[in-house]
Amino acid sequence: MQKITVLGATGSIGTSTLSVVEANPQQFEVTALAANTNVEKMTRLCLHWRPRFAAMADENAALELAQALKTKGLNTEVLAGEQGLCTLASLAEVDMVMAAVVGAAGLMPTMAAVKAGKRVLLANKEALVMSGQFFIDAVYQYGAELLPIDSEHNAIFQCLPQVVQANPGRCDLSAAGVSKILLTGSGGPFRYREPETLHTVSVAEAVAHPNWSMGPKISVDSATMMNKGLEYIEARWLFNARADQLEVVIHPQSVIHSMVQMSDGSVLAQLGTPDMCTPIAHAMAYPSRVTTSVAPLDFTQVGEFTFMAPDARRYPCLSLAIEACQQGQAATTTLNAANEQAVDAFLKGQIGFMDIARINEAVLSQSTLRSPSSLDCLLELDRMARITAKEHIAKVAK
Repeated sequence: MQKITVLGATGSIGTSTLSVVEANPQQFEVTALAANTNVEKMTRLCLHWRPRFAAMADENAALELAQALKTKGLNTEVLAGEQGLCTLASLAEVDMVMAAVVGAAGLMPTMAAVKAGKRVLLANKEALVMSGQFFIDAVYQYGAELLPIDSEHNAIFQCLPQVVQANPGRCDLSAAGVSKILLTGSGGPFRYREPETLHTVSVAEAVAHPNWSMGPKISVDSATMMNKGLEYIEARWLFNARADQLEVVIHPQSVIHSMVQMSDGSVLAQLGTPDMCTPIAHAMAYPSRVTTSVAPLDFTQVGEFTFMAPDARRYPCLSLAIEACQQGQAATTTLNAANEQAVDAFLKGQIGFMDIARINEAVLSQSTLRSPSSLDCLLELDRMARITAKEHIAKVAK
């Protein structure tokens, strides 16, 4: 019986994780659940799963949850704040941690799981986008096991030789016979829309992803393809890939989740119905396989597969992310922070859709990108980038 902490339990990844647990009750047990502010959903989850521990990042929400559970007669211990999440990520009795807190807020709890030597199911892109080499070094220092959850990175992982799987962040792709990683993306809801019209995009249009069910922030990132840019950066660290070993390809059907091109000309691909239960179940059970509710592909009904190169006019955020990846850790941390602030402003109706890329570019160009010497330096870079982003948002706010 493997015991699990789910960070981000009320989100889409958390929901899918609990679905996998429900389908395999003899193999997995929920020990702790953590979320941000959704007390109502967290209360329902605690009543269903009866975890020993729960935590809310928002302290007022933690007080509400504690009172709600007490009223229901449930003795789950409720913790609060970032430290509460870090505590649940490092519980001695827990075997694995689903790191699915969205954004920079997930960095420290994910790092806590690494330092506790857990099997870390990494759904939080920002842990690698922000802390990169520091994060990989910590995985080896503390003996943690790192398994990717993003459908693309999990697909790549499944296609790679075992020697690469066993050495995240320190593998030698060329020595293992890998020539290129092909990172696929759907292109979001605007892949066929004229770039000149994107300034009129509404919030409702941006969050309406054609293939996946995701939260609003990630949905907007998919529409701008910043999500793919962050995944590009994440792949660079996960697979120790050079720029010439990474390529982004738009695949609108989202059936091929990513591909690996080998030095002999072979291309290996991982396919499946667009459902996050598949990569989650793979990582939870690795190297074994477990049952999920996901229907297998019916190749007679799939239809045609199409591919295209991303258009820089339509997806300037993707270009910014790839450029930042080549610039280094300071640039990727700065870009991530700016993007979180810009997307939040867009979702609140303060700026236009194409202003997201403009603000990201302005913050990057204005920042002093010195190579960080510690995690504290990265957190300070993150803080300063957010201040600069807010200043630019104020200038263009509607």
